[in-house]
Amino acid sequence: MPIPKSKKPSKQRKFLYNAPLHLRHKFMNAPLSKELREKYGVKRLPVRKGDTVKIVRGKFRGHEGTVAKVDLKKARIYVDGATIENSRGEQRFYPIHPSKVIITKLGEVDKVRQKIIERRKKEVK
Repeated sequence: MPIPKSKKPSKQRKFLYNAPLHLRHKFMNAPLSKELREKYGVKRLPVRKGDTVKIVRGKFRGHEGTVAKVDLKKARIYVDGATIENSRGEQRFYPIHPSKVIITKLGEVDKVRQKIIERRKKEVK
């Protein structure tokens, strides 16, 4: 599925809402902290479960926690400690868009993630 070339916001929104999961993964990018940016030579990486992030916008601004869940369908992440109370009085995660956080510590850097870092490092140069 190609990225829309339309200038119309409605068509761009339609693309985002109807995008297949393999493309939705690209929407889950978050900027890295300055230390990680210098270490890896990359500006942004997809957020994964286990990453430590700092929330920079919204109700939980300044909160730092680990990513508990990544929801590709809704394009949101759930951070430990960023919870609200529902109508039954139970605590539930507050959904946060990945662009509104900064990755401060990467979780596990496996082969796939290392490959992404190497590929993006070449693009930046």
